[in-house]
Amino acid sequence: MEAAVTTYAVIIERGETGSYGAYCPDLPGCVAVADDMDEVLELMVEAIGFHLEGLREHGEPIPHPSTVAATTVTVAA
Repeated sequence: MEAAVTTYAVIIERGETGSYGAYCPDLPGCVAVADDMDEVLELMVEAIGFHLEGLREHGEPIPHPSTVAATTVTVAA
C-alpha cells in the first residue's frame, strides 16, 4: 500500500551566525540545521520522512497538518 501524500508547513529561521534552522510545527521535535537555506530544506524533507517512518513503526498516528503557511508581508518598521 502506498503512503498518502501530505504537505506540512516548515518554518525556517536565520540564526545570528548566518546558519539556518527549520522545524515543522505539526511534528514536534522534527528539526534541521544547515549553513544555507537549500540545505536546510533538503534536510527537513529527510527529517520529516524519518519522523513519519518512526511514528509508523511505533504504531502511532500520523498527525494531520494543521499549521497554515502564508506568504511574507513587507511593512515599514
